[in-house]
Amino acid sequence: MTWYILLTFAFVASCNRQNKTYMKKTFILILSLMALHGMAQTTEKHFKNLKQLTYGGDNAEAYWSFDNKNLSFQSNNKAWGLQCDQIFNLNIEEAKKDTNYRPPLISTGLGRTTCSYFMPGNKSILFASTHLASNDCPAEPPRGAKYLWAIYESFDIFVSDFNGKITKQLTNSPGYDAEATVSPKGDKIVFTSTRGGDLDLWIMDIDGKNHKQITFGLGYDGGAFFSPDGKQLVFRASRPQTEEEIKEYKDYLSKGLVAPTNMEIYTCNIDGSNLKQVTHLGKANWAPFFHPNGKKIIFSSNHHSTKGYDFQLYMIDADGKNLERITNESMFNAFPMFSPDGKKLVFSSNRNNHGTRDTNLFLADWVE
Repeated sequence: MTWYILLTFAFVASCNRQNKTYMKKTFILILSLMALHGMAQTTEKHFKNLKQLTYGGDNAEAYWSFDNKNLSFQSNNKAWGLQCDQIFNLNIEEAKKDTNYRPPLISTGLGRTTCSYFMPGNKSILFASTHLASNDCPAEPPRGAKYLWAIYESFDIFVSDFNGKITKQLTNSPGYDAEATVSPKGDKIVFTSTRGGDLDLWIMDIDGKNHKQITFGLGYDGGAFFSPDGKQLVFRASRPQTEEEIKEYKDYLSKGLVAPTNMEIYTCNIDGSNLKQVTHLGKANWAPFFHPNGKKIIFSSNHHSTKGYDFQLYMIDADGKNLERITNESMFNAFPMFSPDGKKLVFSSNRNNHGTRDTNLFLADWVE
């Protein structure tokens, strides 16, 4: 008879004896042993064969190659000699086999980078970088009572081959150009830009031509991804309403800053039509991605938390119904992305960081 069955009998017996102290101690022992034996994640029912892919630093925004074999991501791992985020190309099978695996650098190693994505053909990766403005990492946002993101005007979008050679610059307008992702159809790129005076979504052809603005509401529109059929976009957006909120948003933006503490999930067609607000949860709802069936959206949220920094993954229907919590391990889970074949999910998490602030990449088989 296994140890957990024996302990369950003991727990039941303690209940029968109505010994509350014994009941409590037995229950705590059961939970502790379950955790030690890897049973603590049984409530994350959509995950199977969970595997950690990186170890150390902040590793985030891991996005799949079109052939399901690689991930592009950004890292500031100090053990790799990094001072701020740079872009890497991770071979999934190599990372699964070797905890010391160091993926090849794709960006220049200069300035700061963000938001990489594979181009069609799996031979190049696009990302945003500040390296043309300076070799150094730009200054971090000021730390104060409110959490802030920096909107660096020196970000432009580039394409690099796997050897780290820049092959094309896709944007060169003044202001912030970043957060670019590629349509599954391989014909369009969506990105966030301040070229129109606000943080709006723009679309361009895969070769960087024909830039077109598609969102116009005051607020931060960003982190957009295409639906599996390439016809829709899902993204995060803030919509300041009161005079005080509008003034604060504009003041921060004029300083190259944004406060990402009040955002909801939206969808629209790739031409900007049929704009819909999906969530009405409050707080920060972000990092959305379409489920492979195109009818649901997975995203990160802290709406449930009494503390600001407790982000878990949720799933919701595209019409805003049937909200379901997906994760419950650690205080941070974000940047979920389904593999092109729909079989796996990659995401970033603070789990298993041994009390540090490290954020690592995790891969799981997806279970419906």
